[in-house]
Amino acid sequence: MSQSTTLPPHRTAGAPPAVREPAHVPVADVMRAGIVEGVHHGSVVVLAADGSVAFQAGDIEAAFYPRSALKPVQAVGLLRAGLPPLDDPSLALVAASHSGEEQHLATARGILAAGDLTEDELRNVPDLPYDPAVRDEWIRRGLGPTRLAQNCSGKHAAMLLTCRTRGWDLDSYLDPGHPLQRELAAAVEDLTGQGIARVTVDGCGAPLFSVSLHGLTRAAARLATAAPGTKEGRVAHAMRTHPEMVSGSRRDVARLVRAVPGLLAKDGFEGVQIAALPDGRAVGVKIADGGDRARMPVTAAVLARCGVDPDVLAPFATTPVIGGGTPVGALRATKTLAP
Repeated sequence: MSQSTTLPPHRTAGAPPAVREPAHVPVADVMRAGIVEGVHHGSVVVLAADGSVAFQAGDIEAAFYPRSALKPVQAVGLLRAGLPPLDDPSLALVAASHSGEEQHLATARGILAAGDLTEDELRNVPDLPYDPAVRDEWIRRGLGPTRLAQNCSGKHAAMLLTCRTRGWDLDSYLDPGHPLQRELAAAVEDLTGQGIARVTVDGCGAPLFSVSLHGLTRAAARLATAAPGTKEGRVAHAMRTHPEMVSGSRRDVARLVRAVPGLLAKDGFEGVQIAALPDGRAVGVKIADGGDRARMPVTAAVLARCGVDPDVLAPFATTPVIGGGTPVGALRATKTLAP
């Protein structure tokens, strides 16, 4: 697979976003004893229920890589491409960056078994479980990296099952020219409403499609507002009802979904987060330096702009700054993001 390629735009999609250096702005301050010790830059967008941009900061139209925040859109694409019916926990895992807990591994095995497939047919990179506690226990047991433990194995298992169902080649399912990947690219362009600017390789080895933060957030809103019987609605329902399958039992995204009724949320590496409410209000966050610590405080700040109760968001709004083993400050969103 080439490192960077382009695709012709899907016939229903708009123009691809511009490939340029994003004009990010300060979005989070690291405060230690009342002094700004560090600043995280990034971009954010808030969509109103009618789809219009209610607030933006930074560069929401530049091409960027959504990383795993794009998985819910790809899950819809898999259903459109012929993924057989799955129960809700399994469909949630298809959209997941899971923690490698036993519930995740067992569910991924079940997806493979539905197509008489095995872990050996997965083409994602082997890795240790993502959750630190699970990873430590894994190592204590003398276990090494596996494809099943890698956090994208649910998506890859579903890709293989779809290929088995459609009679497509299994060995080349990660090639951007494979029929499966062309179907997924079409779903990305349809749901984001824009062409794909670049195609490269994600950390797991799968094709990674570049869109804009605005386009990604628009896609999240489309899933969140979809009717229950639609493919978009099925993915949204599975993610809302099984947030522990989308991430993990100890992950902040799962806690946020449990705290905010009806919320659809997905994180991605390099500081990406989307979250959308059932009425279409939605937020997209990209932290420029890729650091994870600013992702959730910034997300909480812009969710407050959507009308989410600040008291509900309070546990997510700051990250402690530690000195001598005790909190001496906090990382929080800049005042410019406050409602």
